[in-house]
Amino acid sequence: MDQEIRKDRIETLYGTKFLNMYDLQYGEGKHYFEASRRKPEDLVVRKNDGEVREMLPDAVTIAVVLHLPGNRTRLLMSYEYRYPIGQFLLSPVAGLLDPEDRECPDPLVNAAIREIREETGLTVKESDRVYVLNPCAYSTPGMTDESNAFLCAEITLDSLDELNQNGAQGSELFDGFELLDRERAQEIFRTGRDEHGNFYSLAAWAVLSIFLSLF
Repeated sequence: MDQEIRKDRIETLYGTKFLNMYDLQYGEGKHYFEASRRKPEDLVVRKNDGEVREMLPDAVTIAVVLHLPGNRTRLLMSYEYRYPIGQFLLSPVAGLLDPEDRECPDPLVNAAIREIREETGLTVKESDRVYVLNPCAYSTPGMTDESNAFLCAEITLDSLDELNQNGAQGSELFDGFELLDRERAQEIFRTGRDEHGNFYSLAAWAVLSIFLSLF
């Protein structure tokens, strides 16, 4: 079977600001439907191997680890409403790369610092650490070319006074934080359910894994 994807074999079925649907035509009468955040000219399937290896992901997901007084270390997560699920899910700090992020010397770290400020109210200080763990990982490659970078942010705080969710934008909707110690993180990781008994995302599972493996 001819598996070469050519530009004239990709049809845009539906397009919006944040999500598009494409028909990838691998051969005569053979179709594969893809959801993507990317515009037609920027689809991953159109890139050569070198371009794929150097591309920026669509979004960042951050394991935000707080170092608190009394030698306490906590993983900061929130409950964010996820419309396709119809529930508030236990979620890490995360968000799409903005055009301004892509112009920075370190786009992933810049996006992570911005998202932390927007979703938690916390300002990352020079003495804090924000570093990349995985520069690009595909979320569900059987359905979409969406990709995320995974980062860790270690933030030292004297108090939690700055913590807030007032920076929600657009359709973002939050319902409180979770500050997880190692024991509670292990329980959630082991059971696959949050404190309400609900399932959570693969991104949340990855961030729990990061916390449990590094701290």
